[in-house]
Amino acid sequence: MNQNNIVKKYTKMGIIAAAVIAVAVLGILAISATRTNRSLDSALSDVSTNAATAAELRIAVISMDKIQMNAKVLQDLHKQRASFEDKLKTKLEKEQKALEKEKSDIEKSQDVLAQEALQRRVVDYQRRLNGLQRDIAEKAQAIEASYQDALNTIQKKHLDPVIEGIIAKKKLSLVIDGRMARVGNDVAELDITDDVVKTLDKKVSSMKMATPKGF
Repeated sequence: MNQNNIVKKYTKMGIIAAAVIAVAVLGILAISATRTNRSLDSALSDVSTNAATAAELRIAVISMDKIQMNAKVLQDLHKQRASFEDKLKTKLEKEQKALEKEKSDIEKSQDVLAQEALQRRVVDYQRRLNGLQRDIAEKAQAIEASYQDALNTIQKKHLDPVIEGIIAKKKLSLVIDGRMARVGNDVAELDITDDVVKTLDKKVSSMKMATPKGF
């Protein structure tokens, strides 16, 4: 297995999950039909006709992708992860060169070594190859785990409070993920992403990622 395949196989990129934040949450009454012949009208009898109207709603859109790309703390975190991945890549390249040399030596000695001795070298080579693949996989998973832990801390400790603070200050009723929204260009002050990024940058600009296991 070559270097790119191993890295692609074992390295996953984590991101902050896109969220839909609702401030005014409408209660949903759980309805349980105790009789199979109960009519729909009867089942709906306890549901009120109350609903929010457009005039009462203050809606905004937020782009989680843009926040991840532009917020200083997340840019810093990306760089830290990339640094560990570079170290892993360097280790992989070094170990692969050693294994390639070993494989070449085995091939050259086929006509010289006794069958039993040749078999031992082949078994040892395979053991080292399997160990390298396992080590790379474990270290890639450790990088991802540390990265995700840092992301979760940023989101819970910093990003969520920032979003909630902007929602309160602007007195918003609902904030939706911009990737799921289709809006016209004539709607002013709808996207609050830049406000979130600027506020988050003021609150925190870096977050140390825990050293992954094995580094």
